[in-house]
Parts: sequence; C-alpha cells; structure tokens
Amino acid sequence: MTRKPFICGNWKLNHGLVETQAVLRAMAAEASTYSSVELAIAPVTPLLAAAAQVLQGSALGLAAQNVHHQDKGAFTGEWACHHLSELNVGYAIVGHSERRQYFGETSAAVGQKVRACLDNNLVPIACIGESLQEREAGQIWDVLKNQMDPITAAVQPDEAHRLVVAYEPVWAIGTGKTASAAQAQEVHAQLRSWLAGAFGEDVAERVRLQYGGSVKPSNALELLSEKDVDGALVGGASLQADTFLGIAAAAFELA
Repeated sequence: MTRKPFICGNWKLNHGLVETQAVLRAMAAEASTYSSVELAIAPVTPLLAAAAQVLQGSALGLAAQNVHHQDKGAFTGEWACHHLSELNVGYAIVGHSERRQYFGETSAAVGQKVRACLDNNLVPIACIGESLQEREAGQIWDVLKNQMDPITAAVQPDEAHRLVVAYEPVWAIGTGKTASAAQAQEVHAQLRSWLAGAFGEDVAERVRLQYGGSVKPSNALELLSEKDVDGALVGGASLQADTFLGIAAAAFELA
C-alpha cells in the first residue's frame, strides 16, 4: 500500500513574528511543487494565528507543537484542540521528547492527547524515542513499547489511519547524530508490527511512520528510501525554506 509521505517541520522555540511570516511565505510559494508530499510546519504557539493568515490557500499545512487533552478548564497556560481547529491548524505534535524530559509529560498523558486530537479532527503526530543510555543498555524495545501502548490504546481501529507516529531517538535530536537508515528501518518495522498486533495488518499498513533526529537534505533521501519510513519530523533543518524544501524534494523524488 502506498502511504503519502509526510514532512513536518518543528520550529520549537525559534522565529519571531516577522521571520515566521517571511519563512512561511517562502515555503508556501514552493509547496505546491511537491504535490505528492504532505507538508506542514509547527511554529511557536502564539504565532499560529499569524501563520494561518500567511498559509491560507497554500499547500503547506499548519501544526501545533503541543495541546492539552481537556476542552476547557482551570489549566493556565494551556490550549485545547478546538482552539487549534478554529485557527485552521490540522496537526498537533504530542509527546515530543523535550516535553517528556523538561515538562514531565508521561506516556499516559500522550495517549490522552492523541485521543483528544482524534476527537477534534486533528492529526496527532505522536512522538516516541529512546535515550542513548537506554539503547546502550539494551532497553530500546521495552522503552518504545511502553511509549507506544498508551497511544494504540487511545485509538480505535477504524480511525488508526489518521494517526502519525514519529520515531525520534533522543540521542539524535539536535545533536548532529542521525540514526542510520538501517537503524531507522529496524525500529519502524517493529512499530508497524506492534500496530498490526493492535489494529490488524491492513490498518497498520495505512499508518504513517516518521523519522526525526537531525534530518537534513543530505541524508533525507537515504532515510526516506526505507520501506517503513514514511516521512520526517524535522527540527533545525526546517527553520529555513531552502533546507526544508530540500527534504520535501527528496520525499517527492521517491513518491
């Protein structure tokens, strides 16, 4: 089964208003060139409304870097899925390793956020990944399974095709180190096997699996050539239009 490649840029805590508008305009001007690839950018949350205005009518989608699982309530500093929908945001990144590491986000909370996204017609980009210490200790499969279980438990088989899972080894995020294409494929193949166990093989074949961790134009083609690598969640290389679109071009070449 052919899965549409999906490249999403995560700007983290970078770019102010003027630079956000300028970079998005440059990206949007070229996005339709890569029509067989799904593209999205996640700017800083306070600039989502301004970003939505820039991207209106373009082929470049808009993502949020986080979301709360409740619709409303006494949750100072948070925002709900319906707030994102009102801004024409189509995706939400949940469970990023930086959220887990710096803000104490648990795997159970990630499952709740996945459920909230699906209930509000947002595409959840659910992140998982092991640390270097966990990999070297031979704990990679236990760690990833423990992160995956609440995600699959939150999803019904008939909606699982809307889920995106992003494998981001913590040791490769912002370090310049990248998992080899073979390492990425090994993990992605195991993820698809777990998805098949949860939802059945036919459904599992429809779920897109992104790789994240120092993805750039120079290594994107090799990574995306792997059978079960369906796209990329891109950090630093998504901050400028030329490098992000370079990754999009690699995906387009393979699509």
